[in-house]
Amino acid sequence: MAKTEKFEDKLEKAKVLLNKLSEPTLSLEDSMTYYKDGIKILKEASNLLEEAKQEFEILSNEIDS
Repeated sequence: MAKTEKFEDKLEKAKVLLNKLSEPTLSLEDSMTYYKDGIKILKEASNLLEEAKQEFEILSNEIDS
């Protein structure tokens, strides 16, 4: 079974890609690849954040009940 990456790990990967995109000698092809990878990682991080929010809401509702 594959281990799910943590939210923080995904953000760190996005930061690395952002730094790569800042390199002035980066080719257009590499720029596009890094950009696409970054968007994918940020979507995955957003999904993890949404799941955590939903879980928090469920737990909060259980406490209020």
